[in-house]
Amino acid sequence: MATVSKYLVYGPADTLRRMPNQLFDRIEPKYLYNYKSSDTNDEVHVAVYEEYEKQINASVTLTCIIEFTGKQSRFELKKTGGRMGFRGSSLDEEKRTIDDEVIEFILDFGKRFGLTVQQEKEQAPQKGE
Repeated sequence: MATVSKYLVYGPADTLRRMPNQLFDRIEPKYLYNYKSSDTNDEVHVAVYEEYEKQINASVTLTCIIEFTGKQSRFELKKTGGRMGFRGSSLDEEKRTIDDEVIEFILDFGKRFGLTVQQEKEQAPQKGE
């Protein structure tokens, strides 16, 4: 099971620069890597969140990649792991997962600070390519 969600966030550079740090303060990742370009003001943050679901005896990993370019921030959330199928498909339908919490933070932060948040849709490959 692997799902990818992508979000673009537009707004003032100072507010966009604060956003990843506030996310990591609120929801602490298991692993965190930060990169700042010496040539430009670009920043890349990679955070790995892991949560263990005891009922289905499986762990779910969320990799969060945040690219800040000064004009926008791009969030790419990739969820892997877990179980699919009859055994674990409907045990925790109401339970909030780590990706739900991160997405809620992105949307809430954008709303509170007047940022524009857009979800990127995956485009299906066209015939002939």
